[in-house]
This record gives sequence, C-alpha cells and structure tokens, in this order.
Amino acid sequence: MKDQYQLVIIGAGPAGLAAATVAADHGVEVALLDEQPAPGGQVFRAIEAAPVERAEKLGPEYRRGEKLVTTFRNSSARYFPDTQVWSLSAQREIGVIHQQQARMISAEQVLIANGAFERPVPFPGWTLPGVMNAGAGQILFKGSGIVPSDGVVLAGSGPLLLLLAWQYLRAGVKVKAVLDTISRVNYIKALPKLPSALLVHHHITQGLRYQQTLKLAGVELHNGIRDLQAHGKESLESISYRHKGSRHRLRTDSLMIHFGITPNIHLSQAAGCEHFWHKRQQCWRPELDKWGGSSIEGILIAGDGGGIGGARTAEHAGRISAFKVLHNLGILNQRECKLEAAQDRKWMKADLRIRPFLEKLFRIPDSMLRVPHDNAIVCRCEEVTAGEIRSAIAAGHTDSNQVKFYTRCGMGPCQGRQCSQAVAHIVADKTSVPLQQSTQFRVRPPLKPLTLEQLASLYPDETE
Repeated sequence: MKDQYQLVIIGAGPAGLAAATVAADHGVEVALLDEQPAPGGQVFRAIEAAPVERAEKLGPEYRRGEKLVTTFRNSSARYFPDTQVWSLSAQREIGVIHQQQARMISAEQVLIANGAFERPVPFPGWTLPGVMNAGAGQILFKGSGIVPSDGVVLAGSGPLLLLLAWQYLRAGVKVKAVLDTISRVNYIKALPKLPSALLVHHHITQGLRYQQTLKLAGVELHNGIRDLQAHGKESLESISYRHKGSRHRLRTDSLMIHFGITPNIHLSQAAGCEHFWHKRQQCWRPELDKWGGSSIEGILIAGDGGGIGGARTAEHAGRISAFKVLHNLGILNQRECKLEAAQDRKWMKADLRIRPFLEKLFRIPDSMLRVPHDNAIVCRCEEVTAGEIRSAIAAGHTDSNQVKFYTRCGMGPCQGRQCSQAVAHIVADKTSVPLQQSTQFRVRPPLKPLTLEQLASLYPDETE
C-alpha cells in the first residue's frame, strides 16, 4: 500500500467494484479498500467461493455478481482486502488498518461506497441469543452455508424478509412464519405509486413469486403485526406479537429480524459532509449532487451509502461517480463525462422507479421506531434502555448528544451505529421537535476499534 493514490474507493460492493473498474480502465491509479476478505460486498458476499449448488439456491440476483467481480479482477485497480478505515478527513486523509498496522494514506479523490446496514429497531428481547438480523443470516448462508437447524421465524418489514425466507426454504430450512409490519394503510398509500413501479415489474413479479412459493410450502404469512417481543431466560425460547386484535405466541429458538436498511453514514459524518433527514426512507442521508459529489470537494459517495436504491442502482451510481472523478482529474472534459454517464444514468433512473412504491409499502410504523417499551435495550454496547433515555430527556437533556453524554448511549464499540436513530426518534417524540431539526451523534475517529500498538505504529520513528 502506497501513501498516496489518485483515487481511493472505500467498499467493494456493487458501487465500489463498478467505479474501480471504470477508473482503472481509464488509467487512474486506484486503491480499493475492503473490510472483507474478498470482493462483493454484502449482496455478492463470497461470490467467488460459493459452491454452484449454494449459489443456485441464493437466486439469480446473487449470481449477477460473478461478472462484476471478474471484470474488476481483470482491471489494474489495486485491491486491499481485510482493511478497515478508521478515519476520513475533509482533506481526504484516510486512516486505515492494513495487515494489523495503522497508517495514514491520502488521495486526490475519495469515493465512499461502503453501502448500508440494517435499521436497528429495538424491542423487548431483541438482544437475546437466537435473535439475529436477517442480513447476518444471509452472511452465514452465503459465506459458509450455515442455516438454522431447527427452523426459523422471520419478522419485520422489507423485501429481504421474503427473499431470505425463500432462500432458506430452498436450502431445506423449516420456515415457521414470516411476520410483516405492513398494514392495510401502507397498501392504500402505496397504490398510487404502483403504475410507475410496474414499469420495472421484474422486482414486483419476483417478490410475488417468492410469496407464492412460501404459501404453497405452507409457510404462515401475516401482515400488520404489532408489538413484537422475544422471550427467554438465557436465550430465545419464544416470540409474541399482536395481530388482528389478538396476542399470539410462537415457540422458536431462532428469529431473524429485518426493518429495512439505512445508509452507512459514519465515514461521511466523520469527514464533515452535510446530511439531511429523508422522510420517505426514514433515515439520514448525505447531501449529494447528481454525480454523487458531497458537500466537500473531492469526496464522492455512491451506492446505498448515499441513499437506498438497491444493488443494480448502486452499480450505475458507482460508474457515474467514476466518470465524475475522471473529469475532476482532467481525464475527461465535461461533454465526454456526460456522454459516458448517459447510459448508466438512464438505467439508474428506470431502476429507481420502484423506490417510491417500496418506500410507502414497507414504511416502518412511527410507533415502532419510537420504542414504546421502557425496558427495551436501545444501546446494546452500554446496555442503556429506552426508559433511561426518556429519564435523561425528562431531566433536561433534550438533544441526542446530551443524552449520549448523560447515559453513555452510543459510546461503545459500535460508536452509535446501532442506537443513534433510535435515540433520535425518542428525543423527537419526547420533545416534539421534528427529526429533520434534531441533532445526530457527533462522530469522531477512531471509527473502528484501534489498539495502542496500532496507534503507536503511526509513529515508528518516535521513541517517547
């Protein structure tokens, strides 16, 4: 790894791979930094190593990643796996941990393509062993072929629930139930967006096919569930939920939860990029221009890290940002830049037609995001409950950072990734201040755990 590159890309998912390939093919010196041991990101995780049988069970969308990864491997871009980024400054200085050593590198242009993570929605019992994010279940399946041995319940909201249930069914897993928070109101509000979504009907027909397969297999599918709770002493033993006015209980030792995904904005926050609250996607997003350019010159963001659009949209966004990088570096003039990006922009616009429909259909109920149960743990790292956060607000700590200082919520190893939005929702609810006007947790390096030895390796020539 060198000390400086023309372009540093952070994240080897669809956006990062597409951008790296385009830039490298135009002669740019590219370094692609990836936390994972192999390229593909979450959506195409372990695509190079997955046995044919497993890849078939995961479906055609997963197998699309083969070409993307192969094309990248054949480019001149430098790939650095098992590399964590622990800081990013507005001056495009990047702190990395590579080969267990911390070091600083810099770039003329930086593209953040670190994707999204699953929206944490705390509820009673969600920290019990046996309760796992659906994305984590996919990681185990894609990377190692590990699936639940005694059946599974899936609960929450979002297309991933049906996809994972369908994948598990094909792998021989007993899917006991799929419990979705989608209400009748969501269907009514989504209906006006359906005509535009049908222009890219393959997404909808795919979801209907998953649903039909699950029904034919006898899987219980329930919409409009509320008040989800997990129960058990040492680990998960059962779950309960409210549906059609009645309380139901289901025995299971494995629960996969999913409530949609939100952009991973820790790096863009650390760099000082401007962000805003996106009401439709119920999350904070960075302010970007049509090329993925952030509020800081030389820092671009592509893929789900800039707003949720899915894997195909991320590919197009990665290439579009790469063309802008080529323009910024003086390799393409403005006209050439627009011409090169035109096809990807057209495809991306078409692919995004379904997003307004999905955002209405799978919208998480506000009551669920406000965490109604005082005994629900909000900060897993510091074990801070919703009740303790409400007590802090009642004592006069009326913004997220004040709550953080008072309770230590968000000061653990995850640096607030798992609790920041939940805290913001509770603060907004108790203070009646709209989320778009509320504060976020301040983000400071190191963004990843850094040992004293690694910190000292930044200054190898100093003895004191």
